[in-house]
Amino acid sequence: MIQRLSKIACVAAMALFASLVALGNITDYGANLPFVQHVLAMDTIFPDSAIRYRAIHTPWLQHAAYAAIILLETATAVLCWLGAIALFRARRAGAGDFHRSKNPAIAGLTLGFLTWQAGFMSIGGEWFGMWMSETWNGVPSAFRFLCTLMLVLIYLVQKDGELSG
Repeated sequence: MIQRLSKIACVAAMALFASLVALGNITDYGANLPFVQHVLAMDTIFPDSAIRYRAIHTPWLQHAAYAAIILLETATAVLCWLGAIALFRARRAGAGDFHRSKNPAIAGLTLGFLTWQAGFMSIGGEWFGMWMSETWNGVPSAFRFLCTLMLVLIYLVQKDGELSG
């Protein structure tokens, strides 16, 4: 039972994290908007970089990108919360039922991984050259987030045995 409770707690912790990130971006929209705008505008990358043609300066596109990020963070949170609830409800069930209850959590953790890996590391970091910016480089933070999400996902999908007693 302790392993099941541990998995539930880890998924809930990821749900809390994604919730706080999304809530912060929703309730204090202007706090991270400049981050998105500068990354997309590529105005703080190396001045002689040959990839500057990729920059997006159109404000509505910058806001749309930020809204997409918030939507993905929110969906990650919701799916992880639903997953934690499903796991909690199935905590005393047979191994097969408990394993099947993991699906919402797997979806949430995967979406979170893809948000921070594809969105921040690949698109922001590589396509828009975020790694070149001393001021607006979110690659280290994104890496920490995606590693945590992936570790919880790997732990969660491990098969669980039947409960004893």
